[in-house]
Amino acid sequence: MARIGDLEGHVLNSSVPMHVFLLRALLLPTIAVCDLAACAFIRGQSFTGHYFLLATLGFLLTSLILDHAEIDSISNVRPWAPELMDIILRWLLVAFLSYGLIEFAGLSRMIGYPVLRAWIVSTPFLMWSAQSAIRSAVCRGFTRTALQRAVIVGVTPVGRRLEARLSNTPVLRTQVIGYFEDRSPERLPAGGHSPILGKLSDLREYLLEHDVNVVYVTLPIGGQKRIADLVDSLSDSTASVYFVPDLSVFNLMQARIDALDGIPLIAVRESPFYAGRMVAKRLEDLVLTSLALLMLSPVFLIAAIGVKLSSPGPILFRQLRYGMDGRHIFIYKFRSMHVVEDGAESYTQVTRGDARVTRFGAVLRKTSIDELPQLLNVLEGSMSIVGPRPHVAAVNEQYRSLIPEYMIRHKVRPGITGWAQVNGCRGGDDLDSMMRRIECDLDYLRFWSMGLDLKIIARTAMLVVRDREAY
Repeated sequence: MARIGDLEGHVLNSSVPMHVFLLRALLLPTIAVCDLAACAFIRGQSFTGHYFLLATLGFLLTSLILDHAEIDSISNVRPWAPELMDIILRWLLVAFLSYGLIEFAGLSRMIGYPVLRAWIVSTPFLMWSAQSAIRSAVCRGFTRTALQRAVIVGVTPVGRRLEARLSNTPVLRTQVIGYFEDRSPERLPAGGHSPILGKLSDLREYLLEHDVNVVYVTLPIGGQKRIADLVDSLSDSTASVYFVPDLSVFNLMQARIDALDGIPLIAVRESPFYAGRMVAKRLEDLVLTSLALLMLSPVFLIAAIGVKLSSPGPILFRQLRYGMDGRHIFIYKFRSMHVVEDGAESYTQVTRGDARVTRFGAVLRKTSIDELPQLLNVLEGSMSIVGPRPHVAAVNEQYRSLIPEYMIRHKVRPGITGWAQVNGCRGGDDLDSMMRRIECDLDYLRFWSMGLDLKIIARTAMLVVRDREAY
C-alpha cells in the first residue's frame, strides 16, 4: 500500500530513481545494525545469537518508526538541530521497544550493557551524519543530470503546490516551464506561478514544437470528459503524462493511493494507522504502558487507599465513552467525586469548587492521577496513550450534529492525552471550546507520526507539573 502525504507526492516519487528509493528505505535500518555490530566488536563480543536478534528487531523497528531517510528532501540545507532531535527521539523509542522485547524474551542478561549503551548513544548521531552527507552528495550528483522540462495543465491549488515541490526538490531535476489553462487571467487565483503558455487546445501543438518531457494534468476530477479528450489528443506525443487529481474539495485525512484487485483507489479519509504503522503504534502503547504501570505502582496503591478512606464508594469507576469506530467502551478512573455519573444519558461538567468533588479527589484531579487507571484501558486495547480524548456518550450525542466531521476523531483509539490537551484545549463544554478541541484532534489524525506522539507525551508531563488551571 503506497502512502503519500499529498497526492501529488506519488507522482513526484515516481520520478525518483530506484537506487534512491532503496537508499532512502535501507540507510537508517542498516546503520542501526552495523553500529550494533561495531559496538559488539569493539567490546570483544561475537555478533551472533542474541545480538543478531537485537539487530533484527532494531532493523524492523527502525524501518517502521524512523521511516525513510530524508536524502532527497526539499533542500540540502536544513536546520540541523530539529532534524537531529527528531532522529534521537524516534531512535530512543526504537531502542526502548527493542530492549523491551528482548527483556520479555528473557535474553537481556546475555547482552552486555556497555555494548547496549554505546549502541543507543552513538546510533542517532551516525544516522544524522550519514543522512546529511548523503543528502548533500545526492543533491550535488543530480545537479549534473539533464533537466526535465514539464508543463502543468490547470492553474489549480494542487498544480501550484506541485510546481513548488518540483522547484524546491533538486533530486527530481524537473523545470516547470509553464501552464495551460482555459480560464481568463482575472479568474485565476492570485499569487506567483509560471507563465500561461496557452489554452488546453494548444497543448498538443506546443508539445510537437517544443522539447517537453512531462505533462502534469491537475484539473478537478469533475472534468472527466475534458481530461479524457486531452489525454487522447496527446497520443502522438512522447511526453510522459501524469494525472494529479485536485481533491481540494475534500477535507483530506491521511490521503493515500491503493489498489483493489487492480482497481485504483484514492483514500481521502482514513485512519493514520494501517499495516506497519498499526503495529508500531500498538508496540509503543504496550511497552510504554507496561513501564508506566511498573514505575507508578506505588502511586496507584496510595491513590487507591486515599480514595477508599476519603469517602464511601468504589475506588475505581467506569464511565461510558465512544472508542475507535464509534464503538462503546468503558474507561477507568480513580473516583474523585461523591457521585458517579456514567455519562450515558447526561453529564455535568466539573467546575472549580464543585461540591461533588471530594477533598482527596481534588488532589487527584489537580495532578491528573485520577486518569492513571486508563493505562489498563491501553493494555486491553480500547485506548492508546496518545490520541483524541474520549468524550462521554452524552457529550458525543450533543456535538456530533453541531460540529462537522466531529465523528472522524473516532477513526483511531482514544487517548489518555492528546494534541488538544497539550495545546490549551483541555476542559470547557461550550461550542467554541469543543470546536477548537476537535480541530486539534483532526490535525493529529492528519499529521500523525511517532515523533508527534513522543512530543505530546513530553509536553503532557510538563503540563501536569506546571498546570495551575486544573481542578
